[in-house]
Amino acid sequence: MLSWLKRGLSGLLILILILTAGLYGLLSLSLPALDGKGTSDAISKPVTLARDTLGQAVITAKTRQDAAYALGFAHGQDRFFQMDLLRRNAAGELSELFGKGALELDKKMRFHQLRARSQEILKLLPETDQQLLATYSQGVNEGRSQAGIASFEYLLSGAQAKPWLSEDSLLVIFSMYLDLQAGTYFRDEALIHLDKLYGEQMREFILQPSQYQAALDGSKLPQGRVAIPEPISREAISQVTHIKEQDHYGSNNWAVTGALTKTGKAMLSDDMHLGLNVPSIWYRAQLNYRHQGEKYQVTGVTLPGTPAVVVGSNDHIAWGFTNGYLDTADWVVLTAQDKTWQVNERIALPNGEHAVYELTMSDYGPVKEIQGEQYALSWVAHQSYAVNLELLRFERTKSVEEAVALAPHVGIPVQNLMVVDDQGNAAWKPMGAVPARTNPADIAQSSEHYAKLWQFNEVQRPQVVNPQSGKLWTGNSRVVSAVAHQRFGDGGYALGARSAQIRDRLLEKSQFSEKDFYAIQLDNEARFLTPWYKQLSALLRQDTETQFKYQIDLSWLDDWQQCACAESVGYTLVRYYRDSLIDTVFVSVERNMKKSGSSLTSLKNYLEPALWQLINAQPESWLHGHDNWQALQLAAYEQAKQKLAAEFGPNMAAWAWGEVNALQIQHPFSKQLPILSHFLNMPKYDGFGDSYMPAVQRPEFGASQRFIVQPGELEKAIMTVAGGQSGHPLSPFYRSGFEEYAEGENTPLLPQVITHEINFVSKVD
Repeated sequence: MLSWLKRGLSGLLILILILTAGLYGLLSLSLPALDGKGTSDAISKPVTLARDTLGQAVITAKTRQDAAYALGFAHGQDRFFQMDLLRRNAAGELSELFGKGALELDKKMRFHQLRARSQEILKLLPETDQQLLATYSQGVNEGRSQAGIASFEYLLSGAQAKPWLSEDSLLVIFSMYLDLQAGTYFRDEALIHLDKLYGEQMREFILQPSQYQAALDGSKLPQGRVAIPEPISREAISQVTHIKEQDHYGSNNWAVTGALTKTGKAMLSDDMHLGLNVPSIWYRAQLNYRHQGEKYQVTGVTLPGTPAVVVGSNDHIAWGFTNGYLDTADWVVLTAQDKTWQVNERIALPNGEHAVYELTMSDYGPVKEIQGEQYALSWVAHQSYAVNLELLRFERTKSVEEAVALAPHVGIPVQNLMVVDDQGNAAWKPMGAVPARTNPADIAQSSEHYAKLWQFNEVQRPQVVNPQSGKLWTGNSRVVSAVAHQRFGDGGYALGARSAQIRDRLLEKSQFSEKDFYAIQLDNEARFLTPWYKQLSALLRQDTETQFKYQIDLSWLDDWQQCACAESVGYTLVRYYRDSLIDTVFVSVERNMKKSGSSLTSLKNYLEPALWQLINAQPESWLHGHDNWQALQLAAYEQAKQKLAAEFGPNMAAWAWGEVNALQIQHPFSKQLPILSHFLNMPKYDGFGDSYMPAVQRPEFGASQRFIVQPGELEKAIMTVAGGQSGHPLSPFYRSGFEEYAEGENTPLLPQVITHEINFVSKVD
């Protein structure tokens, strides 16, 4: 019997080994060739595509057009499936890959008709840009097909890869609109629901300005006391609904002029906060080419699917972005006199089937029903000026002055451009598409107030160049003056605590190096949570009995270290307490918002001032069954502990922030097939940051890259990316650079030792 069991186990082991070897063998067939020679009729002269030890693409070409081909080839080799998801998500075409399970998501995307908009915008682009997109697209398709066998994602899903089209590159830019600006119209929609339920008083209460304001001119929005509104119901509510925390797509950036560096060159820091996935959203590249007889070299990160360097340096200037959060969307309430019509959107499904989505359109934009009324969405992404290739011009810009002049004409989601040059200049300016209408609103406007200026891009914008202090900063909160704020509106600004902490760090010093900037990027001091630490500590010490009950908790709190440090249990307790207190205090508002089909999620980052006002005033009408405010706060704390215990076990020692907030970047396939996790995911690391501090980090959200540079001093420049270059799990570049990112170490911006090279020649020659 035992011998049969041993034989059976041995046979099973052999079978597993054979299957594993077969799987690896099949996957290896789809690995791209990184060395050799190629020909293409898309290029005019010989082109070289090299890769360094990180897999960074180093492209040398005679023209920008030929460089676009090689960049497309590299993207097609390393990232095609990722690009496919981006274009399909924006166009509402995921159901063709994944079936009916993706149908509802596709319908949400079809609301914006971005495929049709991309096709129309493509026709409006200058001929040279159309040609460049066509050349890039041919590079993508030839790079993808070079391996001869579909990548593993298509093998697992059974789907077919479709050729890349020029319009698809515009869809990838639209995908960034969806990531960076959908929160703007979700915010306004939530405010419409809130206004209908509670009226203007509750809206003003929730939207009141916070103490954390860090505009570049030092201006403050008035913080006068707002009257506390009455909740709809005072009844006891035992079941508390968690108000989800919305990832605040944004970023940090700051700069100093050359007066504050040893070299006399200005210096820039930029880290863009996005969802962290496998593969990383960014792709490292250096482009070397000639234009009108002059040599250009630009190094940075590209977005696979597009031919531009998004953030980087040409050694004359360097530029970086944070999401601007100006108000770029308005809901328009329609009347019976406003014309509407139906559009049928056909959504392809596998096996040749399709579904039909009926979309209502109006002169103001696509229409959605909100609490029984029809509202049209006017959004900047629906305008013809939303997308273009003007970002390419940054590659050949040589001064801050030229860069700020170009900024208003670039067709991307509006960003806080931070730009520096080798002459020591530094500047900030909103860059990207901004509607020229001058009446932004938090809630819906009537159609009679709709401004035709929506059809035009606003080119008159504020800017700050070489401030007297020599220091500039942004972090997704209000940057413009209080006066300009009235003109450009609030598109979902961050609270401001992060920006204020960056500003304060800059004000602490009078001279800076790359090391100083990196220290700010990794700054995880819990300045924002310090008042909450004091409030919770006082709550647990309110009397002898309470202090005795929570003596273990207090010991952890006393050692909280005032940082989002990996070993800090006290930080976890404070963080979870505040979150639970928001749920408990706003329980009736959230419950009523849910009943109306909405939520406070889009407004959660505004709640801090209102929450403190309620704690200090302690109105009985907001107790919802608790005896008093101390009892309410203790109930919230207990709820926070129950949540931690349910997820991490009852032993409080296991609640260290590094484990609770561990960095766990996953491949989308491993989420559906956990057996692939070890094979596809990035290694797990202890958490080192959080929200409301410069070191932003959640398990799958945070700084997607860290960039520090002085133009003219690129040998010292840093570009650390949250993942490897290749999307193929057997590639040596699948995890390249991730360890340095996770451990807060430096990765050079410039390419290192070249390890692979493909040489292309023109078929025409």
